[in-house]
Amino acid sequence: MAVYTEVADEELAAFVAGYDIGGLVSFKGIAEGVENSNFLLRTETGSFILTLYEKRVRESDLPFFVGLMEHLAAGGLNCPTPVRDRNGEALGRLAGRPAAIVTFLDGMWVRRPKVAHCAQVGEALADLHAAGADFSIVRDNALSVGGWRPLFELSAARADEVLQGLGAEIEAELDHLERHWPGELPKGVIHADLFPDNVFFLGDRLSGLIDFYFACNDLFAYDLAICINAWCFEPDRQFNVTKRGR
Repeated sequence: MAVYTEVADEELAAFVAGYDIGGLVSFKGIAEGVENSNFLLRTETGSFILTLYEKRVRESDLPFFVGLMEHLAAGGLNCPTPVRDRNGEALGRLAGRPAAIVTFLDGMWVRRPKVAHCAQVGEALADLHAAGADFSIVRDNALSVGGWRPLFELSAARADEVLQGLGAEIEAELDHLERHWPGELPKGVIHADLFPDNVFFLGDRLSGLIDFYFACNDLFAYDLAICINAWCFEPDRQFNVTKRGR
């Protein structure tokens, strides 16, 4: 469930009144997602998504996320666009949390991706990388090779409880990756979380990308690796080479 913070009706109505999107008609929580509290808003002018940023998201990162969505949308990528309030601000506060309203993106995510879906995801990812080339804000990837050893060390003492010898195997793998990480590969803005539930389709046509809250600057190959793992394996765990493409 991705509603961690409840919002009082009166408080929400007052928040929405600060935007030129009409009065609040209805709102409901959105179950999908793991990082933030999300609500579907319906106002007199249409539908929007309200996000309350929870404690796992650093407030100092929000200008990157919000600015990136605006930048990508201006560059032609179909993604949610932050709505600015009457004071020109894209970020506000609601229920004690940083909050933003973004445009509603129509579509659904596919549960059983086909080759045609994967091809469109590859094109959209390339468009994202190109559109982000001149984005001026930089955010390091906290979940790249530099962050893996600290994560491991949090549970290293218990690794062998899962499988005997697992701790030593992970330790050796981390040593190898830190020595041989291909840092010279092309870099730029990446989505870093382009799993199927973050890509919307209308029928068989890709309608847009959502959830940019892991986006950062890192290797383009990192983004490709996430997509290959997320999109190109079948339910029986067999790798589909055709879905991967060339």
